[in-house]
Amino acid sequence: MTSTFRTLTVPLDAETFPGGVPSFLVRDDVLCWTRREAGLVGFGEIARFTATGPERFLEADIWWRHLVLEADIEDAVDCPGTGPVAFGSFAFSKASAHESRLLVPEIVVGLRDGQAWLTQLTLDGGELTEAGARAALDRWLRSTSASGATDGAESAVLDDPTPGTAPAGGAVVRPLPLAAGATLHTGSLSEEDWMAAVAAGVEEIRTGALEKLVLARDVVATVPTGVNAAQVLRELSARYRECWTYGVDGLVGATPEMLIQVEGRTAQARVLAGTLDRRDADGMAGSPLEFAERVLAGSEKQRHEHDIAIQSLTTQLAPFSEAMNAHSEPFILELPNVWHLASDVKAELADVEGHVPTCLALINALHPTAAVCGTPTTVAGALIRKLEHLDRGPYAGPVGWLDAAGNGEWGIALRGAVIESPQTVRLYAGCGVVDGSVPETELAETWAKFRPMLESLGISC
Repeated sequence: MTSTFRTLTVPLDAETFPGGVPSFLVRDDVLCWTRREAGLVGFGEIARFTATGPERFLEADIWWRHLVLEADIEDAVDCPGTGPVAFGSFAFSKASAHESRLLVPEIVVGLRDGQAWLTQLTLDGGELTEAGARAALDRWLRSTSASGATDGAESAVLDDPTPGTAPAGGAVVRPLPLAAGATLHTGSLSEEDWMAAVAAGVEEIRTGALEKLVLARDVVATVPTGVNAAQVLRELSARYRECWTYGVDGLVGATPEMLIQVEGRTAQARVLAGTLDRRDADGMAGSPLEFAERVLAGSEKQRHEHDIAIQSLTTQLAPFSEAMNAHSEPFILELPNVWHLASDVKAELADVEGHVPTCLALINALHPTAAVCGTPTTVAGALIRKLEHLDRGPYAGPVGWLDAAGNGEWGIALRGAVIESPQTVRLYAGCGVVDGSVPETELAETWAKFRPMLESLGISC
């Protein structure tokens, strides 16, 4: 690359946007990674890398390190997420035709621990100034292609009663109360066929071929008035504050699971396995949280599934760590739609051949975990391809960001969807299958996991 990569980061006054970073989710093409009020939001695109296949993480790592190696970086804030930043989304499967990608935005707004900043990035070699960066941000926010969000903005999916048409081969799966003439259809497998796949997976587990299998399914929502991605992201960030809301190139969602977060030499992860629909607590004795603790923490099946997921992560992370600790007992993660058994893992990274491993090098070693694939992963992966009849694309793959200093946050793209056309969204959900799994129960769990995206589209379930 002959052009010069330049970045300028200047402080912002966080008090000027009291809603935090989510207040900048005003464009359908926005790039974002937010939790509570903090995170990163990007506008525009000055560079892109794409790859497929088993080496996609390492190829992206090489591209990014080459790009930032001789970058001209002026950073008056100097914290994780300042300076050069790229947002990324990677395919779940090495066999997927879906292109994994890193995107370098033109403008980034960030907020962390009360410190706010603005970064402008360019490849044209021109001089960058604070006034120019602020003007560029203003242009993006005022552009006519923005979604035009206001404090009282309503989603476009709620405005037009015109009925939609079904995708080819789709059949409406259930009589849900749908907003604005939206329709919901089966994806790759009908509910009956997917339950049969779960039953087949249980039989394979009972043969001893594997301990756990994660099976996913998809549904397609057609919204005739158009999909308002910015509104979807705002809804998710407001309702699911304990999750990480992500938006990368049409992939949107709010994940509760952190694959790897790197700050300096410290790496952290949040592992989930074991799920309970909050609606199951209706009418039960005691508090809802006591019910969740009794059903999740007290379930041998749920604890076994969780232990497999923790063991998978810590085993793969150990070669890169000089010290590691994890919760001795999982805790109950309370979300608006479900409860999860959760554990946090923290590791101090070791020098590997004289270097601390990068985010993408760690992802290459960790993905896919048992939480989204199964164990052993090679056996589970082959069975997924046989039973799902589905290319997951970016679903359950890593999604997040990284900077030039090696810092980054990468979640697993769960509770999400891919916007496939201006009116069509494909939603994904999956379940961990172990010996003792009941297909009807697993199907109900997928509907609980679809709920965040369906509600953000204005579709009740």
